[in-house]
Amino acid sequence: MSCAACVRRVERSLGDLSGVLEASVNLAAEKVSVEFDPERTDVSAVADRIRELGYEVVQTARPSGV
Repeated sequence: MSCAACVRRVERSLGDLSGVLEASVNLAAEKVSVEFDPERTDVSAVADRIRELGYEVVQTARPSGV
């Protein structure tokens, strides 16, 4: 990601994903934090959405659920 518009695009797109409660992008660190309901979505769906937007996904933490 290279700009604030990219950040908004990713946050908005993830927020539209069923089960995502909150998505926050840190542009400087090039990381996204996502809080989601594991009964409605999962890490794979979140990663797929990010890839659909044209970004690489590197999972660094295990999901803890809600």
